[in-house]
Amino acid sequence: MSGSDSLCTHGDTFCEIRVYEQEVIVVPVLLLASFLVTLVFILLLRYCPEKVDRIRPRKKITTRRILQGIDAPPGLNVLEHESIALDMPTSYSTFDASKTYQSQRFPTPMSAPAPSPSPLLDPIKTSFTPIVQPRELPRQRLPESFNLVAPLQGSFSLRADASVSLYRARMENRNVVLRVLKDSADADERHDFLGFASFLSQLGPHPFLPELLGVVSIRAPLVTVVEELENRDLLSYLWQCRQDKVDNPCEMTERRIFTMGSQVASALEFLHSKDLLHGNIRARSVLVTKQLTAKLWGLHGVYIRKSKKATQRDDPSMKKWQAPELLVRKAATKSSDIWSFGILLFEMTSLGDAPFAEISINELLQFHQRGKSLKKPSNCSNSLYALIKSCCQWKEQDRPLLVELSRKLVSGEKSASDKVLKASGTVNLEQYLQEAGYGEANSYTVF
Repeated sequence: MSGSDSLCTHGDTFCEIRVYEQEVIVVPVLLLASFLVTLVFILLLRYCPEKVDRIRPRKKITTRRILQGIDAPPGLNVLEHESIALDMPTSYSTFDASKTYQSQRFPTPMSAPAPSPSPLLDPIKTSFTPIVQPRELPRQRLPESFNLVAPLQGSFSLRADASVSLYRARMENRNVVLRVLKDSADADERHDFLGFASFLSQLGPHPFLPELLGVVSIRAPLVTVVEELENRDLLSYLWQCRQDKVDNPCEMTERRIFTMGSQVASALEFLHSKDLLHGNIRARSVLVTKQLTAKLWGLHGVYIRKSKKATQRDDPSMKKWQAPELLVRKAATKSSDIWSFGILLFEMTSLGDAPFAEISINELLQFHQRGKSLKKPSNCSNSLYALIKSCCQWKEQDRPLLVELSRKLVSGEKSASDKVLKASGTVNLEQYLQEAGYGEANSYTVF
């Protein structure tokens, strides 16, 4: 006779359940609970790997995946086999929905590489309100996403700032630039690093702004991924065009000046439509793709002015490109960017000459007050020179509106010459720095 038959009458189900409570209730409940916990963990691992990473116990010794270097483009003396570790023990996220950032996910790739702070202008009233979280790249896939990493050596105007290192890499079958925050960076630098990425995300995509492909914000090192523009900055490209070599692919024509000018003007019009001033229009703030498309960069100063309400700083390296109203410390306006755009056209036409090279910084304002203009480059047509002069008018109201300027650039492109521009000799860097008004301690950062 079974135990239930001895303790319970025939047909008493509740009595039998009490006798076999462990087998009928406890064991099935434990099995069901184990199944649910396992299912939740699998779902977290699949859709929220960063949360699983926080739950897992940390080992004192972390095995790091090291990605080895690749060959750099010609002219860059890369340190072979230099490596970057993309798995680090420290874990934090600068994107905090309870503080500055919103938690919504950014769905598409955006515009991107971050410059060091450029000379700042007075803030203007704006309706632009960052910040949105950019695309977060999955940490556990980094060794597969970022491969063939190599340090990116700086040219004249492409250097990392004190808290950021630059690397070339491959991601999803395309060349990219990694801006990697150094381990020594403090909390403010981390916030600024990811805040700028969020600023670019909120700014939105534009064909003539560099593309932000994503960020790594969950674990150190923090990384911003930007499309690589193979010809680097426009100033270096113009200097390359001066070299008379058989294998030199660089050829600048008047038609290309109008084309690139239209592209930069389109990006500038996009910024102005959001009540944002650029404040740093010049050749080294423009990046050039392999297909010779010009993309406007130097946006970190815009971010600083909007997020921190910074005011204008005195920087001699900017004065040759600044409008007269900025030289006397008045507030910047959209027409101030038009003045600088005229200087950019001069740089392209002269293949990278310093503007107002014969005028010292101290005499520059008086030079403008006398109504004098930039010297006409030998390669410059009358129509292009007239456009440059119209941008660089003393009175703000005399300068063309950006819409009118864009129309003239498109019109000028149709009738422009395809003759390759020439300039005598290569550029002496020390002489250029002196003529352009740079101080020895200035930073020449683009990214």
